[in-house]
Order: sequence, then structure tokens, then C-alpha cells
Amino acid sequence: MTESSTHNKGPRIRLLIVEDQAQILRRQKRLLEGFDELEIVGTARNGSDAVELICQLEPDVVLLDLGLPDFDGIEVMRRVREASSACEVLIFTIFDDEERLLQAIRAGASGYLLKGTPARRIVEAVRDVSQGGSVIQPQLARSLLRRFRAPEEGAPSLTPRETEILILIAKGLTNRAAAEALNLSRATVRTHLEHIYAKLEVSNRTEAVTEAIRWRLIDP
Repeated sequence: MTESSTHNKGPRIRLLIVEDQAQILRRQKRLLEGFDELEIVGTARNGSDAVELICQLEPDVVLLDLGLPDFDGIEVMRRVREASSACEVLIFTIFDDEERLLQAIRAGASGYLLKGTPARRIVEAVRDVSQGGSVIQPQLARSLLRRFRAPEEGAPSLTPRETEILILIAKGLTNRAAAEALNLSRATVRTHLEHIYAKLEVSNRTEAVTEAIRWRLIDP
């Protein structure tokens, strides 16, 4: 079952919510509708409807539950990426499962939040990822470092400037904010990020941060 809305009042963040539990979905929608900067353009309760609505409505951000009745949120992201959708995905889950969250990041998620997170923090996270940032909660970053600590020998080599940019990205800064902090143009920051992605063999900001922590190139 799905709902959709085409009402638009200016440059709000267009959000799609995917959650299989009807009661939780209603509560999320009710809470987030109270924030003027968000426009809830649709909801879905299974993976098939989620993929269809994402491709149809092209939201800015998808708040995505991993546990869906037909196929999971990771498969949703894979199918959406195959369809060349440019939306950002924020995982919203009850389980702080390292392996599942890593799979989600590899599939293209821009971060994750645990269910029960206050509504205002959810809105902040949606805003961050809509602006190109990433949301990785500190406990996951620390556990990643413990789990994937590797010898420095063989680690990818980043330039000092690339390391500076990656540190700022890990803190959640957008390309614009990182450029302003380093007195660079946004085009220069984008170029450095492309080089970072190539060296770390990743395809997005969240994966870059994860790999950099794994190789101890930056601190969590």
C-alpha cells in the first residue's frame, strides 16, 4: 500500500518514507510532517512499491527501513541505482547490525539512524544527506575501527590535501562547507574527492570514510 503527495511549497526537501510496519509509518509521517523544510512526497511499505515510487517521484532523500516483506532495503538501493536514481538514502533501522549497515553503505546509503531517534535529529540528518553530507553514528565508526583495523603497510596513499578534505567529509561537512573551510572552490573539492574515490576504490562519500577508517588514514 502506498500514499503519494504532489503538493509543493517552495524549496523543501522532498522525502519518501519506506517502513513496513503501518503504526510506525504513521507515526514517522505524522512527526516529520510538522517540519516545514520537509515535504513528504510518498510512503511505501514494501520494496517493490518503494522502487516504483522512488523512480516515479524522484525524492531528494529516502528514509529507508532495511527489513521489508518482499525484498530488503539493500536490494531496494541496488535496483534504484540500476535505474540511475540520484536520490540520497538514509537507513532507518532498529538494529545496530554492523554487517548489515556495511552492506547498506556499500550499496549506496549515505548513512543511518536508529529507530527511536528524536524527530529533530532525523530532520537534521535528512538535511545533511540532501546537501551531500553523510551520517555515521560514532558507535559504528568506533566499531568499524576495531573490526577492520589493518596494518598501515599497503594502505592507499592520500595527499595531505586529500586527507584534509576526507576529515571534513567524515565530520559531515558538505562540499560547499569543506571548500569554504579550506578556501578552495567546490570544483576543486569535487576533483579531490574523485581522486580519493579512485585511490580507495569506492564510489561515494560514506564508503570513502569507512575505508579511510579501516586503513587508519583518518580517526573515527
